[in-house]
Amino acid sequence: MNKQVSFQDWGLIDYQQAWDKQEATLQATVAVKTANRNEGTSNPTPNYLFFCEHPHVYTLGKSGHAEYLLLDEKGLEEKGAAYYKINRGGDITYHGPGQLVGYPILDLDNFFTDIHLYLRTLEEAVILTLQEYGIKAGRYPGYTGVWLDADNDKARKICAMGVRCSRWVTMHGFALNINPDLDYFKSIVPCGIDDKDVTSMERELGYTLPMEEVKEKLKKHIAAQFQMELS
Repeated sequence: MNKQVSFQDWGLIDYQQAWDKQEATLQATVAVKTANRNEGTSNPTPNYLFFCEHPHVYTLGKSGHAEYLLLDEKGLEEKGAAYYKINRGGDITYHGPGQLVGYPILDLDNFFTDIHLYLRTLEEAVILTLQEYGIKAGRYPGYTGVWLDADNDKARKICAMGVRCSRWVTMHGFALNINPDLDYFKSIVPCGIDDKDVTSMERELGYTLPMEEVKEKLKKHIAAQFQMELS
C-alpha cells in the first residue's frame, strides 16, 4: 500500500518563511514520534512534500565554507540577494526564480531508514524527469545531486541536494535548475566545487520550459520512486 503524503505548492516564498514552515512541520512530526515512544502509542506520523521557488538567496550548509560566497554585503545588496547560514548538509548554493525547490518532510520510518538511499531515490526521480525532456543525466561519484556528462571533463550540475534528518524525519531537499538566471552562480563556488559548471534545463534545451509541466512530471516520479500517494 502506498504511503499517503500531503503535497503543497508554496509558489514564490521568502527563504526564511519557508525554512520556518519546514522547521515547524518537522518538529510537529518529531513530537508525534516522541509521544509514541514515551506513551507506548502508535499514532501515524504525517509526511509532506513542499514545492516552491525563492527570491534570490544564497544558503550555506552547516559544514560549508563562508569564503565560497564571493560577494560582500554591498555585493549582495547590488544583486538583490539574501544570505543565510542554515542547518542542512552540503556547502553553499543559490536559489532563485526559475529554480524548482523541493522540500520533502518525510518520516523515513514510513519508507526506509537509510539516508543514502533517500538521496539516491530523490536523484533518480530527477534523472527520470530530465529523461522525459531528452536530457541524459546521472550521478557524479563522490557527490550528491544530478549531473550531466559526469563521466568527462564537461561535467555540470543541474540539480543540487542538501538535507537534514532528525529522528529519521527529513527536511531541506533539492533544487532543480529549470529556467533560473545562471549568472547568480558566478558569485559563489557552488557546493564548494570550483572546477565544474552549473547548468539548467533551459540552457541545455535552448528554450524556456513551462514550470508547471516540469513540476507535474517530477511529482509523478517522486511518488513512483517512494511508492507514495500525493494528496
